[in-house]
This record gives sequence, structure tokens and C-alpha cells, in this order.
Amino acid sequence: MGASCAESDGATSAAGAELRRLREAAGLTGDQVIARVGWASASKLSRLENGRSRPDLSDVLDLLDLYEVAGNTRDELIGITRDAGNTRGWLRSYPVMTQRQRSYAELEAGCAEIFEYGPVILPGLLQTPGYTRVRLLSSREVIAPEDAEDPETEIAARVARQSTLTRAAEPPRYEAVLEEAALGPRGGPAQVMAAQLRHLARLAELPNVTLWVLPSSAKVADWYLTETAFSIYRFGDPDDPDAVAVESLAADLILTEEDMLARYGRVFDWLRQAARPPAESLTWITEAAAALGPPTDDADTSPVPLTPPVQRRRRTQQRPPQRTNAPPDR
Repeated sequence: MGASCAESDGATSAAGAELRRLREAAGLTGDQVIARVGWASASKLSRLENGRSRPDLSDVLDLLDLYEVAGNTRDELIGITRDAGNTRGWLRSYPVMTQRQRSYAELEAGCAEIFEYGPVILPGLLQTPGYTRVRLLSSREVIAPEDAEDPETEIAARVARQSTLTRAAEPPRYEAVLEEAALGPRGGPAQVMAAQLRHLARLAELPNVTLWVLPSSAKVADWYLTETAFSIYRFGDPDDPDAVAVESLAADLILTEEDMLARYGRVFDWLRQAARPPAESLTWITEAAAALGPPTDDADTSPVPLTPPVQRRRRTQQRPPQRTNAPPDR
């Protein structure tokens, strides 16, 4: 029989306190640990040590290796971790979740708010499997062979991540500004784009999802042009810094510095102000889908019914920028 909620919370606190003691005994700062284990979320260690996040066994093993912990202490902490449970078990319940997709899933799963800008390619949280398949296959010639994943594996990973928008418990507030170019015929075959647009229309009807379509003729602020796609992640916990992911072909740049966050927040406001209002955007999407003809495979848009962990966080301290080798079209 599994541990009760109270027992699990107690194990979580005990594991966190011991991890803090071991880190201090190793003479390492939190920033040094984050850099050495390569975690995507800058405050994951703080949440673990303070008992605000149930420990994942693989994460604890990484820390124990870094701290060079062996013997009874190692065995006892592994046992405590197993008792505490795993709020990220949903990630492993979909065994094909790739490490690169997992990095984004960790950011998305704990967000209170997500804001994304898609100038040419739709954000991964909005993509249908058919659309994702086209994007992955079309980029194969410009991806390093060692970075290329099986398309069906990548598709399944994206679909697993998308359940964060539809979970029953506290789904994040999600907004996306999408350029008309990202919704046009260049995105893929007509039947793929028709299914994708209908999927967007269904998502836009969720109470936590708002979509804005930016006309190609729209003037953004004082003729401002946004160079790249980006995503803003905002958290509820004051010890967890907000983050911005900026996409490029070779790698994505993860920023947590306050001045960078403010800049991208201002740009997103400009984009939103220049876009069609949500009701008009939904009408535009619906009409564009109808113009492409009837759907041929609605099953292509059905999300996998997973339940991500509920963690509400929010920002503070500055961290240096981090790079993650994520594939394009995430």
C-alpha cells in the first residue's frame, strides 16, 4: 500500500532537508549544483530542499553522485525518496518522452502562465500530430544526425506535453500570438492545416486558453519587427524565476535575467495589442479551416489523457542564461 498524503509530505520534507545538508557538506552553492547537473528549471534544487516539490529518484541519484554520497546514507535517502512519491511520474508514464522534450515539459508543467509567439511555426503545445510530423520531416536535412529523433517519438512527446493545457487541476493560463503566416498554406498539405486550424478553434474555447491572430498587415508598436519565436513562462512561487525560451535552428536560449524578461514581456504586449481580439481571431481561424475543406482525421488532434503535477510558482533572483539543445519546431 502506498504512503498516505501526510506520510508523503513528511518524506518530502525529510528528503529535502537531507539534500540541503549534503550539499552544504560538499561545499557547493545552489547555482553550482544547477550548473553541474544541467537542470532546465533554475529553482528545482530550492524546491526540493525546501520540501515544496516531491523528489524524483533520478534527480536525487544525480545529486548523490555529485555529492559523492555512498553507503547507508545513500541507501536511506533513496528509500525516503521512494516513500515521498514522484510528482513527475506523469512524464515517465509516457516512456517515449525525450530528454529535450522533458526539459520543456518541466517548465510547462509548473507554470501559472505561458505566453508564446509563433511567427512562422505554431508552438508545440498547439500542434496536432499531423502538423508536427510535417514540421519534423521537413527539417531533417538541416538537423545534425545525432540530434534527430524518430518522428513518431517526438510526436508522442509533444502530445504528452499538451495535456498540461487540459488538466483538471489548475491548468496554466495560456496565451499565444500567432502570425497569419503560421496559419497559412505554407504550413503543410491542406488536410493537415485544416485539422490544425480546427484543433486551434477547439483549444481557443477552453477557459484558460486565449489565441490572438496577428494580421500580416498589422503595425506592431512603432513598426517593431520581432526576430524570432519565443515563449514566456511565469510561475507562482516567489523562489522560482520566470523564464523566456528563444528559438533558433541550432539550439534554444533559456533566459531568466529580469531585464530580459521585461523586454520580452513588453514585446508580447505589443504583439497582443496589434493582433485581432480573441473573438475575431477565433472567427478568422474557423473560417480559414472551413475554406480548406472538411476534416479527414479528427483523431489526429486528440490529446493523450495524462495528468501533469500541479505546481504553482513565481519568480525572483537572476540567473545566467542557459542553452538547451532542443530541436526546432518544439
